[in-house]
Amino acid sequence: MRFRAKIVDLACLNHFSRIINTIARLAKTCILRLTVCKLYFILSDKVANGGASMWCELSQGNFFDEFQMEGVAAEHNEIYLELVPENLSRALKTAQSAKAVKIKLTNKHCPCLRVAVELPSLSSSSRIVTHDIPVGVIPRRMWNDFREPSVPDFDVSIYLPVLKTLKSVVERMKNLSNFVVIEANLSGEMNLKIETDLVSVTTHFKDLGNPPWASEDGCQSSAQSRDLESMAEACIDIKKLQQLLAGQQVNPTKALCNIVCKRVVHFILLHEDVSLQYFIPAIS
Repeated sequence: MRFRAKIVDLACLNHFSRIINTIARLAKTCILRLTVCKLYFILSDKVANGGASMWCELSQGNFFDEFQMEGVAAEHNEIYLELVPENLSRALKTAQSAKAVKIKLTNKHCPCLRVAVELPSLSSSSRIVTHDIPVGVIPRRMWNDFREPSVPDFDVSIYLPVLKTLKSVVERMKNLSNFVVIEANLSGEMNLKIETDLVSVTTHFKDLGNPPWASEDGCQSSAQSRDLESMAEACIDIKKLQQLLAGQQVNPTKALCNIVCKRVVHFILLHEDVSLQYFIPAIS
């Protein structure tokens, strides 16, 4: 099992660093799945136990100048590692003006991702700062626990308003309640509501638009027969929503939200070379 990669382009490095920062804000620990073409960061708190889950995928070719890996076996050419994303984020913070960053899977005393940052120096010799990040190797028999979550058969799918606006609304609401109801319909309307014994606050968003999901893929069967005006709603933990919005350092080109009535809210943030899915279970 081997893995080594190198980033030379500074723009790619800073972009990769921002993605890792975002992930570090969403997950204390996560699974890094490496394949020949892609990297995945996976958080699979069981939604049934009230935990949020995350699936972030990026194409390695958009970030790395060199990328070599050999998985556990020829027919299972993948590697699954458990790591603390904050540690990786910290290591990359030292790389903001680096000439190159090399990442390598090593096994001295325990399995580690070694991040070697080559910094520019005035003399001819370069300075290299090395970070060893401990990782756990996930055995093959447990890989199925980390498969891509299936997109739920949603009732409503809607584009999100500007994330900065949404974030400031949610931050104000968070001071008033631990829970927020998100509701939306197929006419591009979305409301955020909180109700406590003392206050009831609703923020309305209009003309957001609904994604033109292809009906043939069958994933929106319950949305097709829906009345366009009727709202689908789910009550979720406001802190989890705030975490998602506060952590956004990758400005998505598209952001949308799928609601499965009273069950789960599924966020999808798309950037040209990154997609992040985040599932927040509803509170009954």
